[in-house]
Amino acid sequence: MTQDDIIAFVIGLPGVVAVTASEASGAPEISWGDSFFFYDPDGDAATDRRMPFATIVTKDYDGFDTASNLNRPGVFRLNIAVGRTAFEELIGHPPRAHAARSARFDYTALDQLVPHPAYATQAWVAILNPGETTAALACSMLTDAHALAVQRHRRRT
Repeated sequence: MTQDDIIAFVIGLPGVVAVTASEASGAPEISWGDSFFFYDPDGDAATDRRMPFATIVTKDYDGFDTASNLNRPGVFRLNIAVGRTAFEELIGHPPRAHAARSARFDYTALDQLVPHPAYATQAWVAILNPGETTAALACSMLTDAHALAVQRHRRRT
């Protein structure tokens, strides 16, 4: 899957707003080129009040998020908020237990499901360059993450 494939899939889900950070969007320069997916069916939520249910990150964030070595040519990371139950089913331990198990994962491996290197404790998972091994799983997780975002939105409104 390319970044464009992922973006097309996610914006095909109902009520999704996709934002690719850029100078024109007023985003911080470090985030330019990264994409954020929100459930905002009316398109009226304040941008600083929305939480993405998935993101695509295209580079390392020095001093914070470098475990995936995203500065390699052509490498990007799909990040998905899957929820605690799904995280444990997918990864094999609950999010709160991840810190003690983080050394077991290769966060630089392509086309492999891993806990998010910085947000695993918030029940986020990641795949670098989803491909033949993980594309179907990525789409399934994105659909489920969207459903969770819809539920959160309904509880708030």
